[in-house]
Amino acid sequence: MPTYTISELSREFDVTPRAIRFYEDQGLLHPRRQGLARIYSQRDRTRLKLTLRGKRLGLTLAEVKELVDMYDSPRDTGPQLRRFLAVLAQHRATLERQLDDLQETLAEIGAHEDECRRMIARLHSQGATDTGAPAAAAQPAAPRARRNRAAA
Repeated sequence: MPTYTISELSREFDVTPRAIRFYEDQGLLHPRRQGLARIYSQRDRTRLKLTLRGKRLGLTLAEVKELVDMYDSPRDTGPQLRRFLAVLAQHRATLERQLDDLQETLAEIGAHEDECRRMIARLHSQGATDTGAPAAAAQPAAPRARRNRAAA
């Protein structure tokens, strides 16, 4: 059975050793000790992978722990899957509310940008000089690229 050091898991999953120790403190990982060194099992690696996946989905650590612990139990998988679906549905509802709020805010920003452009055009048509506002302020900002971590 393969084993892993904290440095190996840290590199593999692009997380700090401190984060891994935090997950251990939260009861998500249970490495064995060899002197001062932590030795992680394949089970710990899988639990870390599931923990990071849950965090990417936006689940709380308590939700992640509950779900990860279910996979360690010998119980029937039906209840586990139903609980996972319930957690996902709740999280989806939260994200959809946030998305609605973001879309509304973006629409408001767009309306303000349009109004500013109309006012600038009116000033220019009336012969007013530019007030020194940066040109970039008149154009919407380009969307920033999002860092995409490798799927664990």
